[in-house]
Amino acid sequence: MEKEWSLLPDTSARAVEFSQRIGTTPFTAALLLHRGITSDEEARAFLHPEKQPFHDPFLMRDMEKAVSRIEQAIEAQERIVVYGDYDVDGITATSLLCRNLRQLGAAADYFIPHRQKDGYGLHKETLDEIIAGGARLIVTVDCGISAVEEAAAAKDKVDLIITDHHLPGKELPKALAVIDPHRADCSYPDKNIAGVGVAFKLCQALWQKMRGKAFTGDLDIVALGTVADVVPLLGENRKIVQQGLRVLKKSKRPGIQALLAVTELQEKEITAGHIGFVLAPRLNAAGRLASALRGVELLLTEDGEEAQAIAEELDAANRERQAVEQEILQVAEKQIEEIDVKRAHVLVLHGEGWHPGVIGIVASRIVERYYRPTVIIAEEDGIGKGSCRSIRGFHMFEALSACGEHLLGFGGHAQAAGLSLRSADVASFREAMEAYAAKVLTEEDFVPILDIELELAPEKITEQLMTEIKLLEPYGMGNPKPLFSTHGVRGSYARQIGKEGQHLKFELDGLDASIDVLAWGKGEEAPLVNRERIDIAYFPEYHVWREKRSLQLMLEDFRPARAEAKHPDRDALASVYRFLLARQRAGEGLPADAEKLLAEYLLHFPVMGIFTFQKALQIFEELGILLPDDGRYAFCPPQEKLDLQKSRIFREGNPL
Repeated sequence: MEKEWSLLPDTSARAVEFSQRIGTTPFTAALLLHRGITSDEEARAFLHPEKQPFHDPFLMRDMEKAVSRIEQAIEAQERIVVYGDYDVDGITATSLLCRNLRQLGAAADYFIPHRQKDGYGLHKETLDEIIAGGARLIVTVDCGISAVEEAAAAKDKVDLIITDHHLPGKELPKALAVIDPHRADCSYPDKNIAGVGVAFKLCQALWQKMRGKAFTGDLDIVALGTVADVVPLLGENRKIVQQGLRVLKKSKRPGIQALLAVTELQEKEITAGHIGFVLAPRLNAAGRLASALRGVELLLTEDGEEAQAIAEELDAANRERQAVEQEILQVAEKQIEEIDVKRAHVLVLHGEGWHPGVIGIVASRIVERYYRPTVIIAEEDGIGKGSCRSIRGFHMFEALSACGEHLLGFGGHAQAAGLSLRSADVASFREAMEAYAAKVLTEEDFVPILDIELELAPEKITEQLMTEIKLLEPYGMGNPKPLFSTHGVRGSYARQIGKEGQHLKFELDGLDASIDVLAWGKGEEAPLVNRERIDIAYFPEYHVWREKRSLQLMLEDFRPARAEAKHPDRDALASVYRFLLARQRAGEGLPADAEKLLAEYLLHFPVMGIFTFQKALQIFEELGILLPDDGRYAFCPPQEKLDLQKSRIFREGNPL
């Protein structure tokens, strides 16, 4: 999907003055301004989160009630059960709270529902089983804020404390305490902490009240869940992750050590990216395909051999998850072939027997490819469980709220959510979602935007600049890696790398020192790089190999150089038309692939860049000469004189 590059506003004049106040260079000040950081206090807090104190946990509504009841349960040795969720946020929150309750002397156990058997959140039957097992106090983590009926049913049977970070509905559950920063009456200043972050604040409050200590432990666990839940890495989250990454690298926890060993990260500097793309998927694999309890067991065990065995089990489960994901993705793609994606405002795809543990990942893949809000529904026995992923400008939770009459239940955030519904209601739900999306989305919303910080030629990258860029770490939601662009560069030795040749590597020409460039998943674009100049959007980083450090550029996107990109005129279109007609007469097919067709064109016709060639094909599509059909073009020569002015693309590129 072609992205629109958006160069962020020029803040150079303001950056000079701002940099003098906060003691940085104008370069760093400009990056801060792009992130909405305009005050001296905000800048210092962002650049040095380690110097910022944690907020008082008792600022959270109902925290005092929760701590008093837990303290009472510990003194009376009542059985406490921590009730978590099956994703990484829930796994880490469960591990964190259970570990600290036990350290404070509690008789604490834990429970996490099975994704397939139980589903998300609290359930009356499960609560009754836990109560029957002797629990006198249940504390939820990363779930429960929407469990109004379940809390009411349990009210006279057990004391219930809910800790969550999801958006509340119109009514709060009637529990002993409800701790959620999103409560309308909660004055806690940082609303964006993850479920494990809320559990961390409860631990801080417990240690403060019961032991008089300022608790800052277990930040490796808290960082894992915070990054995995894709919450903004700003404010308290930024401090948690920055400090947690340092602890993670040196962690003595057997489970963490085993996880780093199985992923071959022991000798590397751990980043938020490693958590999001390497560590978290393995913890998540436990809850996606089997029981998330194995993830909790990994984080709580003190036995090295047990930790290694669980880590290897989770690594194998992750590979299985990837295979299942690909199977569902292929079937979903078949469904998309039956849809006019350009006219669809939202994609709702469903299948019988799809594994509900991986549909969220599949939804993310579909959004990446088609840039449409996507709902993937796994059906079984007449009931569908769905995962939703969204795009910029479309609030998924609000959309589900508007379509709630077709659902059995739902919950989530602006960009991701979950739902359940009857299979018989899938069609009506799809219609309702499409109607809602058609009202709130415009054509511009379906073009993914790539924010570019600054135009920066690679030869201008210095050691000082790289040091300044590193000040912005850790990167994540709300604080993306800064991207820079440069235009009209020439690449050489472009080649496909990776087991299946799926990735691209090349060198930049015309520089005093060689700079390698890497682009994940772009291996097929090697001919383009070797053939013509390109514009690149990139993030610079250091690559270390055998103690030798070198600069390399990680491409976020690239395209034929716009400065050399020309819209096809009549002569260029005539040349492409003759090429298409020759192939038609020779009985050769026409793949709907501009790169492949251009390679054939250049063997016999004048030099033409890929941008010009692509536009020519699009013009012929608009005029009905080329008709896409299942990955190929049908060529339909006009029956009368061709009027190019009927093509919008031709008119835009060739104004009268």
